[in-house]
Amino acid sequence: MNDSSALFPDFDLANFLTPGVEPDDVPALWSLVRSRELIQTFITLFRGGEEEVLIRLHVLREISARADHPRWEPDALRRHFSYIDPVKLETVLARLRGNALLVYGEDGAYQFSDAGRNAVAAMAVLLRFGEHEDSELGFLTTQLAGMQATGTITPEVLQHLLAKLNALTASFEDAIASGSEFRIIAARSRLSGNVRWLDKGTAILRGLLGGDEISPETSRIAHAIGLAQSRLARVDAAFQRALNKIEAQRVTLGASGVSSSDAVAWLRSLPLRHVAALAEGALGAGPQTQFLAGGHELLDRAESVLSEEVRQMEADASLPPAEEAPQDEIAPAEDLGLLVRLSERLAAVPASVPASRLVLGGGFGPASYRLSLLSLLGNEEAQAAGPVADLTQMPFDLQLEDYLVEVMEDEISHMSAGCVVRNDGLRTDPPAAPRDAPASPSQTSSSETP
Repeated sequence: MNDSSALFPDFDLANFLTPGVEPDDVPALWSLVRSRELIQTFITLFRGGEEEVLIRLHVLREISARADHPRWEPDALRRHFSYIDPVKLETVLARLRGNALLVYGEDGAYQFSDAGRNAVAAMAVLLRFGEHEDSELGFLTTQLAGMQATGTITPEVLQHLLAKLNALTASFEDAIASGSEFRIIAARSRLSGNVRWLDKGTAILRGLLGGDEISPETSRIAHAIGLAQSRLARVDAAFQRALNKIEAQRVTLGASGVSSSDAVAWLRSLPLRHVAALAEGALGAGPQTQFLAGGHELLDRAESVLSEEVRQMEADASLPPAEEAPQDEIAPAEDLGLLVRLSERLAAVPASVPASRLVLGGGFGPASYRLSLLSLLGNEEAQAAGPVADLTQMPFDLQLEDYLVEVMEDEISHMSAGCVVRNDGLRTDPPAAPRDAPASPSQTSSSETP
Protein backbone atom coordinates (compact mmCIF):
# COMPACT_ATOMS: atom_id res chain seq x y z
CA MET A 1 0.00 0.00 0.00
CA ASN A 2 1.29 3.49 -0.90
CA ASP A 3 1.39 5.69 2.22
CA SER A 4 2.97 8.73 0.54
CA SER A 5 -0.41 10.10 -0.58
CA ALA A 6 -1.67 9.92 3.00
CA LEU A 7 1.39 11.69 4.38
CA PHE A 8 1.57 14.30 1.59
CA PRO A 9 -1.72 14.76 -0.28
CA ASP A 10 -0.18 17.08 -2.93
CA PHE A 11 2.78 14.83 -3.55
CA ASP A 12 2.75 12.21 -6.32
CA LEU A 13 5.71 10.30 -7.80
CA ALA A 14 3.59 8.15 -10.13
CA ASN A 15 4.79 10.02 -13.23
CA PHE A 16 8.40 9.10 -12.45
CA LEU A 17 7.90 5.40 -11.67
CA THR A 18 6.97 2.51 -13.92
CA PRO A 19 3.36 1.27 -13.65
CA GLY A 20 2.75 -0.92 -10.62
CA VAL A 21 5.74 0.42 -8.62
CA GLU A 22 5.07 2.47 -5.50
CA PRO A 23 7.58 4.67 -3.63
CA ASP A 24 7.56 2.35 -0.61
CA ASP A 25 8.61 -0.54 -2.90
CA VAL A 26 12.04 1.15 -3.21
CA PRO A 27 13.52 1.49 0.32
CA ALA A 28 16.11 4.11 -0.64
CA LEU A 29 13.46 6.30 -2.33
CA TRP A 30 10.98 5.83 0.50
CA SER A 31 13.52 7.06 3.05
CA LEU A 32 13.69 10.32 1.09
CA VAL A 33 9.91 10.55 0.88
CA ARG A 34 9.65 10.22 4.65
CA SER A 35 12.22 13.04 5.03
CA ARG A 36 10.31 15.35 2.69
CA GLU A 37 9.88 18.09 5.31
CA LEU A 38 13.64 18.34 5.84
CA ILE A 39 14.30 18.26 2.09
CA GLN A 40 11.71 21.02 1.64
CA THR A 41 13.98 23.24 3.73
CA PHE A 42 16.78 22.99 1.17
CA ILE A 43 14.30 23.33 -1.71
CA THR A 44 13.23 26.64 -0.18
CA LEU A 45 16.82 27.84 0.07
CA PHE A 46 18.01 26.86 -3.39
CA ARG A 47 14.94 27.23 -5.63
CA GLY A 48 15.03 30.17 -8.01
CA GLY A 49 17.77 32.27 -9.54
CA GLU A 50 21.31 32.46 -8.26
CA GLU A 51 20.83 35.99 -6.92
CA GLU A 52 17.75 34.99 -4.94
CA VAL A 53 19.54 31.99 -3.43
CA LEU A 54 22.50 34.13 -2.33
CA ILE A 55 20.25 36.74 -0.70
CA ARG A 56 18.27 34.07 1.19
CA LEU A 57 21.46 32.42 2.48
CA HIS A 58 22.88 35.80 3.47
CA VAL A 59 19.74 36.77 5.40
CA LEU A 60 19.67 33.42 7.22
CA ARG A 61 23.35 33.60 8.14
CA GLU A 62 23.02 37.14 9.48
CA ILE A 63 19.96 36.25 11.55
CA SER A 64 21.75 33.20 13.00
CA ALA A 65 24.87 35.23 13.86
CA ARG A 66 23.14 36.96 16.81
CA ALA A 67 23.24 34.18 19.41
CA ASP A 68 22.70 36.35 22.51
CA HIS A 69 19.36 37.70 21.22
CA PRO A 70 17.97 35.01 18.90
CA ARG A 71 14.61 36.81 18.49
CA TRP A 72 14.40 39.62 15.92
CA GLU A 73 11.83 42.35 15.82
CA PRO A 74 10.67 43.29 12.30
CA ASP A 75 12.00 46.84 12.70
CA ALA A 76 15.37 45.49 13.85
CA LEU A 77 15.52 43.30 10.76
CA ARG A 78 14.75 46.25 8.46
CA ARG A 79 17.44 48.36 10.10
CA HIS A 80 20.00 45.56 9.96
CA PHE A 81 19.29 44.87 6.25
CA SER A 82 18.88 48.50 5.24
CA TYR A 83 21.20 47.86 2.24
CA ILE A 84 18.62 45.46 0.74
CA ASP A 85 15.63 46.74 -1.15
CA PRO A 86 12.70 46.76 1.36
CA VAL A 87 10.31 45.05 -1.06
CA LYS A 88 12.85 42.33 -1.87
CA LEU A 89 13.59 41.87 1.84
CA GLU A 90 9.91 41.40 2.64
CA THR A 91 9.67 38.83 -0.18
CA VAL A 92 12.64 36.89 1.22
CA LEU A 93 11.26 36.95 4.77
CA ALA A 94 7.84 35.85 3.57
CA ARG A 95 9.32 32.93 1.66
CA LEU A 96 11.43 31.82 4.62
CA ARG A 97 8.49 32.22 6.97
CA GLY A 98 6.07 30.43 4.63
CA ASN A 99 8.35 27.39 4.35
CA ALA A 100 9.01 27.18 8.11
CA LEU A 101 12.66 28.25 8.10
CA LEU A 102 11.71 31.28 10.18
CA VAL A 103 8.96 31.27 12.80
CA TYR A 104 6.87 34.40 13.33
CA GLY A 105 5.84 34.37 16.97
CA GLU A 106 2.73 35.73 18.62
CA ASP A 107 4.77 38.62 19.98
CA GLY A 108 5.57 39.71 16.41
CA ALA A 109 9.25 38.61 16.54
CA TYR A 110 11.15 36.33 14.16
CA GLN A 111 13.20 33.39 15.32
CA PHE A 112 14.82 30.34 13.72
CA SER A 113 13.05 27.04 13.33
CA ASP A 114 14.98 23.86 14.02
CA ALA A 115 15.09 23.02 10.29
CA GLY A 116 16.37 26.49 9.40
CA ARG A 117 19.13 26.42 12.01
CA ASN A 118 20.24 22.95 10.90
CA ALA A 119 20.40 24.09 7.26
CA VAL A 120 22.47 27.18 8.17
CA ALA A 121 24.79 25.08 10.36
CA ALA A 122 25.38 22.61 7.49
CA MET A 123 26.18 25.49 5.13
CA ALA A 124 28.57 26.99 7.70
CA VAL A 125 30.53 23.72 7.85
CA LEU A 126 30.82 23.57 4.06
CA LEU A 127 31.90 27.21 3.71
CA ARG A 128 34.64 27.09 6.35
CA PHE A 129 37.13 25.03 4.35
CA GLY A 130 40.14 26.75 2.83
CA GLU A 131 40.74 27.47 -0.81
CA HIS A 132 43.29 24.68 -1.28
CA GLU A 133 41.31 22.10 0.66
CA ASP A 134 38.77 19.68 -0.70
CA SER A 135 35.50 20.83 0.82
CA GLU A 136 33.79 17.49 0.22
CA LEU A 137 36.55 15.45 1.87
CA GLY A 138 36.73 17.87 4.80
CA PHE A 139 32.96 17.88 5.26
CA LEU A 140 32.71 14.09 5.12
CA THR A 141 35.59 13.65 7.57
CA THR A 142 34.12 16.23 9.94
CA GLN A 143 30.73 14.59 9.72
CA LEU A 144 32.31 11.19 10.38
CA ALA A 145 34.15 12.55 13.43
CA GLY A 146 30.92 13.94 14.86
CA MET A 147 29.05 10.70 14.27
CA GLN A 148 31.87 8.73 15.89
CA ALA A 149 31.68 10.97 18.95
CA THR A 150 27.96 10.28 19.25
CA GLY A 151 28.19 6.61 18.26
CA THR A 152 25.93 7.01 15.20
CA ILE A 153 28.27 6.09 12.31
CA THR A 154 26.38 4.45 9.44
CA PRO A 155 27.70 2.48 6.44
CA GLU A 156 26.18 5.10 4.13
CA VAL A 157 28.48 7.86 5.44
CA LEU A 158 31.48 5.53 5.15
CA GLN A 159 30.50 4.73 1.56
CA HIS A 160 30.52 8.44 0.70
CA LEU A 161 34.01 8.84 2.17
CA LEU A 162 35.29 5.73 0.33
CA ALA A 163 33.89 7.01 -2.98
CA LYS A 164 35.57 10.39 -2.45
CA LEU A 165 38.96 8.81 -1.68
CA ASN A 166 38.75 6.61 -4.79
CA ALA A 167 37.80 9.64 -6.90
CA LEU A 168 40.83 11.55 -5.57
CA THR A 169 43.14 8.64 -6.36
CA ALA A 170 41.80 8.41 -9.91
CA SER A 171 42.24 12.16 -10.49
CA PHE A 172 45.84 12.07 -9.20
CA GLU A 173 46.67 9.07 -11.41
CA ASP A 174 45.20 10.89 -14.43
CA ALA A 175 47.39 13.91 -13.66
CA ILE A 176 50.51 11.74 -13.55
CA ALA A 177 49.55 9.91 -16.76
CA SER A 178 49.03 13.23 -18.58
CA GLY A 179 52.71 14.15 -18.20
CA SER A 180 51.70 17.81 -17.70
CA GLU A 181 53.92 19.58 -15.19
CA PHE A 182 51.17 22.05 -14.32
CA ARG A 183 48.53 19.37 -13.74
CA ILE A 184 50.94 17.39 -11.55
CA ILE A 185 51.84 20.47 -9.47
CA ALA A 186 48.16 21.37 -9.07
CA ALA A 187 47.31 17.80 -8.05
CA ARG A 188 50.20 17.73 -5.58
CA SER A 189 49.02 21.00 -4.05
CA ARG A 190 45.54 19.54 -3.73
CA LEU A 191 46.94 16.47 -1.98
CA SER A 192 48.96 18.64 0.42
CA GLY A 193 45.84 20.65 1.28
CA ASN A 194 44.01 17.49 2.28
CA VAL A 195 46.75 15.80 4.33
CA ARG A 196 45.19 16.82 7.63
CA TRP A 197 41.84 15.36 6.60
CA LEU A 198 43.52 12.10 5.60
CA ASP A 199 45.29 11.97 8.97
CA LYS A 200 42.03 12.74 10.76
CA GLY A 201 40.24 9.99 8.81
CA THR A 202 42.97 7.51 9.73
CA ALA A 203 42.56 8.32 13.43
CA ILE A 204 38.79 7.91 13.16
CA LEU A 205 39.15 4.51 11.46
CA ARG A 206 41.54 3.27 14.14
CA GLY A 207 39.06 4.18 16.83
CA LEU A 208 36.19 2.66 14.86
CA LEU A 209 37.93 -0.66 14.16
CA GLY A 210 39.21 -0.82 17.73
CA GLY A 211 35.68 -0.87 19.12
CA ASP A 212 33.88 -4.01 20.12
CA GLU A 213 30.48 -3.27 18.62
CA ILE A 214 30.85 -2.87 14.86
CA SER A 215 28.75 -4.46 12.15
CA PRO A 216 30.35 -6.62 9.41
CA GLU A 217 29.27 -4.13 6.72
CA THR A 218 30.81 -1.20 8.60
CA SER A 219 34.01 -3.19 9.16
CA ARG A 220 34.28 -4.08 5.46
CA ILE A 221 33.87 -0.48 4.30
CA ALA A 222 36.28 0.78 6.98
CA HIS A 223 39.00 -1.61 5.79
CA ALA A 224 38.40 -0.49 2.18
CA ILE A 225 38.80 3.15 3.31
CA GLY A 226 42.10 2.22 4.96
CA LEU A 227 43.40 0.73 1.71
CA ALA A 228 42.30 3.81 -0.24
CA GLN A 229 44.13 6.08 2.23
CA SER A 230 47.26 3.95 1.87
CA ARG A 231 47.18 4.42 -1.91
CA LEU A 232 46.85 8.19 -1.46
CA ALA A 233 49.81 8.18 0.92
CA ARG A 234 51.98 6.68 -1.85
CA VAL A 235 50.85 9.17 -4.50
CA ASP A 236 53.21 11.93 -3.32
CA ALA A 237 56.24 9.78 -4.20
CA ALA A 238 54.73 9.16 -7.65
CA PHE A 239 54.31 12.93 -8.08
CA GLN A 240 57.99 13.47 -7.27
CA ARG A 241 59.14 10.81 -9.74
CA ALA A 242 57.02 12.33 -12.50
CA LEU A 243 58.39 15.83 -11.77
CA ASN A 244 61.96 14.49 -11.78
CA LYS A 245 61.35 12.97 -15.21
CA ILE A 246 59.98 16.30 -16.48
CA GLU A 247 62.96 18.14 -14.99
CA ALA A 248 65.35 15.87 -16.91
CA GLN A 249 63.55 16.74 -20.16
CA ARG A 250 63.31 20.52 -19.54
CA VAL A 251 65.02 22.69 -22.18
CA THR A 252 66.77 26.00 -21.40
CA LEU A 253 66.48 28.69 -24.07
CA GLY A 254 70.11 29.59 -24.74
CA ALA A 255 71.98 31.36 -21.94
CA SER A 256 68.91 33.34 -20.88
CA GLY A 257 68.09 31.05 -17.99
CA VAL A 258 64.50 30.82 -19.24
CA SER A 259 63.28 27.23 -19.50
CA SER A 260 60.55 25.71 -21.61
CA SER A 261 58.39 25.45 -18.47
CA ASP A 262 58.72 29.20 -17.93
CA ALA A 263 57.63 29.81 -21.52
CA VAL A 264 54.60 27.53 -21.12
CA ALA A 265 53.64 29.20 -17.84
CA TRP A 266 53.83 32.61 -19.51
CA LEU A 267 51.67 31.46 -22.40
CA ARG A 268 49.11 29.99 -20.00
CA SER A 269 48.84 33.36 -18.25
CA LEU A 270 47.88 35.19 -21.46
CA PRO A 271 44.30 35.61 -22.67
CA LEU A 272 43.31 33.35 -25.55
CA ARG A 273 43.12 36.21 -28.03
CA HIS A 274 46.74 37.15 -27.30
CA VAL A 275 47.86 33.55 -27.79
CA ALA A 276 45.98 33.44 -31.11
CA ALA A 277 47.72 36.66 -32.18
CA LEU A 278 51.13 35.18 -31.37
CA ALA A 279 50.33 32.08 -33.43
CA GLU A 280 49.20 34.12 -36.45
CA GLY A 281 51.55 33.44 -39.35
CA ALA A 282 53.64 31.00 -37.32
CA LEU A 283 51.89 27.88 -38.61
CA GLY A 284 51.90 26.65 -42.21
CA ALA A 285 48.53 26.36 -43.89
CA GLY A 286 49.40 23.41 -46.15
CA PRO A 287 50.31 19.90 -45.08
CA GLN A 288 54.01 19.08 -44.94
CA THR A 289 54.54 15.50 -46.09
CA GLN A 290 57.36 13.53 -44.54
CA PHE A 291 58.40 10.16 -45.96
CA LEU A 292 59.45 7.92 -43.11
CA ALA A 293 59.80 4.68 -45.10
CA GLY A 294 63.02 3.46 -46.70
CA GLY A 295 63.79 3.19 -50.40
CA HIS A 296 62.73 -0.42 -50.89
CA GLU A 297 59.36 0.20 -49.19
CA LEU A 298 58.76 3.14 -51.53
CA LEU A 299 59.64 0.99 -54.56
CA ASP A 300 57.20 -1.70 -53.47
CA ARG A 301 54.41 0.82 -53.12
CA ALA A 302 55.30 2.48 -56.44
CA GLU A 303 55.22 -0.89 -58.22
CA SER A 304 51.76 -1.68 -56.87
CA VAL A 305 50.49 1.73 -57.97
CA LEU A 306 52.17 2.05 -61.37
CA SER A 307 52.09 -1.55 -62.61
CA GLU A 308 48.87 -2.49 -64.35
CA GLU A 309 49.67 -6.19 -64.00
CA VAL A 310 50.15 -5.92 -60.24
CA ARG A 311 46.90 -3.99 -59.87
CA GLN A 312 45.01 -6.66 -61.80
CA MET A 313 46.53 -9.42 -59.67
CA GLU A 314 45.54 -7.62 -56.47
CA ALA A 315 42.04 -6.92 -57.77
CA ASP A 316 41.47 -10.52 -58.96
CA ALA A 317 39.22 -12.16 -56.37
CA SER A 318 38.08 -15.13 -58.49
CA LEU A 319 38.27 -18.67 -57.13
CA PRO A 320 40.72 -21.22 -58.57
CA PRO A 321 39.28 -23.77 -61.05
CA ALA A 322 37.57 -26.84 -59.64
CA GLU A 323 39.46 -30.13 -59.49
CA GLU A 324 38.31 -33.71 -59.07
CA ALA A 325 38.98 -35.17 -55.65
CA PRO A 326 41.35 -38.18 -55.76
CA GLN A 327 39.58 -41.54 -55.55
CA ASP A 328 40.67 -44.63 -53.58
CA GLU A 329 43.78 -42.96 -52.27
CA ILE A 330 45.37 -45.17 -49.63
CA ALA A 331 46.72 -43.37 -46.57
CA PRO A 332 50.42 -43.99 -46.01
CA ALA A 333 50.96 -46.78 -43.49
CA GLU A 334 53.24 -46.32 -40.52
CA ASP A 335 56.52 -48.23 -40.72
CA LEU A 336 56.69 -50.45 -37.63
CA GLY A 337 59.60 -52.57 -38.77
CA LEU A 338 61.98 -51.38 -36.04
CA LEU A 339 59.32 -52.07 -33.41
CA VAL A 340 58.62 -55.58 -34.65
CA ARG A 341 62.31 -56.51 -34.83
CA LEU A 342 62.90 -55.12 -31.32
CA SER A 343 60.08 -57.34 -30.02
CA GLU A 344 61.71 -60.32 -31.68
CA ARG A 345 65.04 -59.52 -30.03
CA LEU A 346 63.35 -59.29 -26.63
CA ALA A 347 61.60 -62.62 -27.10
CA ALA A 348 65.02 -64.28 -27.51
CA VAL A 349 66.42 -62.83 -24.24
CA PRO A 350 66.63 -65.66 -21.64
CA ALA A 351 67.13 -63.61 -18.43
CA SER A 352 68.87 -60.26 -18.97
CA VAL A 353 70.88 -58.43 -21.60
CA PRO A 354 72.72 -55.08 -21.64
CA ALA A 355 70.53 -52.35 -23.04
CA SER A 356 73.23 -51.33 -25.53
CA ARG A 357 72.96 -54.71 -27.34
CA LEU A 358 69.25 -54.17 -27.95
CA VAL A 359 69.59 -50.49 -28.88
CA LEU A 360 72.51 -50.49 -31.35
CA GLY A 361 72.03 -50.83 -35.07
CA GLY A 362 71.33 -48.42 -37.91
CA GLY A 363 72.78 -45.24 -36.40
CA PHE A 364 71.84 -42.69 -33.77
CA GLY A 365 68.21 -42.19 -34.88
CA PRO A 366 67.11 -45.85 -34.76
CA ALA A 367 69.03 -46.37 -31.49
CA SER A 368 67.21 -43.45 -29.84
CA TYR A 369 63.88 -44.82 -31.10
CA ARG A 370 64.61 -48.30 -29.67
CA LEU A 371 65.65 -46.85 -26.30
CA SER A 372 62.41 -44.86 -26.12
CA LEU A 373 60.49 -48.11 -26.81
CA LEU A 374 62.38 -49.94 -24.07
CA SER A 375 61.32 -47.26 -21.57
CA LEU A 376 57.72 -48.40 -22.14
CA LEU A 377 58.36 -51.91 -20.83
CA GLY A 378 56.24 -52.81 -17.83
CA ASN A 379 53.57 -50.23 -18.60
CA GLU A 380 50.52 -52.05 -17.25
CA GLU A 381 48.14 -49.25 -18.31
CA ALA A 382 48.66 -49.97 -22.03
CA GLN A 383 45.70 -52.27 -22.67
CA ALA A 384 45.08 -51.44 -26.34
CA ALA A 385 45.81 -53.99 -29.04
CA GLY A 386 48.69 -53.52 -31.46
CA PRO A 387 52.48 -53.86 -31.72
CA VAL A 388 53.20 -51.12 -29.16
CA ALA A 389 50.81 -52.64 -26.60
CA ASP A 390 52.31 -56.06 -27.18
CA LEU A 391 55.79 -54.67 -26.52
CA THR A 392 54.81 -52.90 -23.30
CA GLN A 393 53.20 -56.07 -21.90
CA MET A 394 56.27 -58.28 -22.43
CA PRO A 395 57.72 -59.62 -19.14
CA PHE A 396 60.78 -57.33 -19.08
CA ASP A 397 61.95 -54.25 -17.16
CA LEU A 398 64.46 -51.60 -18.22
CA GLN A 399 66.87 -50.87 -15.35
CA LEU A 400 69.10 -47.82 -16.01
CA GLU A 401 71.98 -46.65 -13.83
CA ASP A 402 73.09 -43.09 -13.02
CA TYR A 403 76.35 -43.23 -15.04
CA LEU A 404 77.41 -43.63 -18.67
CA VAL A 405 79.19 -46.42 -20.50
CA GLU A 406 81.36 -45.96 -23.56
CA VAL A 407 79.91 -47.33 -26.83
CA MET A 408 81.77 -45.60 -29.72
CA GLU A 409 79.68 -47.42 -32.29
CA ASP A 410 76.77 -46.59 -34.65
CA GLU A 411 77.23 -42.80 -34.16
CA ILE A 412 76.92 -43.24 -30.36
CA SER A 413 79.78 -42.27 -28.10
CA HIS A 414 78.19 -42.97 -24.68
CA MET A 415 74.84 -44.02 -23.32
CA SER A 416 73.29 -44.67 -19.93
CA ALA A 417 74.35 -47.95 -18.38
CA GLY A 418 71.59 -50.47 -17.83
CA CYS A 419 70.06 -53.85 -18.56
CA VAL A 420 66.78 -55.27 -19.77
CA VAL A 421 65.78 -57.90 -17.18
CA ARG A 422 63.09 -60.54 -17.41
CA ASN A 423 60.59 -60.13 -14.57
CA ASP A 424 58.79 -63.47 -14.70
CA GLY A 425 61.05 -65.11 -12.06
CA LEU A 426 63.64 -66.58 -14.52
CA ARG A 427 66.11 -63.69 -14.47
CA THR A 428 69.62 -63.60 -12.99
CA ASP A 429 71.34 -60.47 -11.73
CA PRO A 430 73.63 -59.00 -14.42
CA PRO A 431 77.24 -58.15 -13.66
CA ALA A 432 77.85 -54.53 -12.67
CA ALA A 433 79.10 -52.37 -15.54
CA PRO A 434 82.19 -50.22 -14.99
CA ARG A 435 81.73 -46.53 -14.21
CA ASP A 436 83.37 -44.91 -17.24
CA ALA A 437 81.87 -41.47 -16.93
CA PRO A 438 79.93 -39.28 -14.50
CA ALA A 439 76.15 -39.23 -14.31
CA SER A 440 74.37 -37.38 -17.10
CA PRO A 441 70.71 -36.56 -17.70
CA SER A 442 70.90 -37.72 -21.32
CA GLN A 443 70.36 -41.35 -22.20
CA THR A 444 72.32 -41.41 -25.45
CA SER A 445 74.78 -39.06 -27.08
CA SER A 446 75.86 -39.01 -30.69
CA SER A 447 79.50 -39.41 -31.55
CA GLU A 448 78.99 -37.03 -34.46
CA THR A 449 78.18 -34.18 -32.12
CA PRO A 450 81.05 -31.68 -32.27
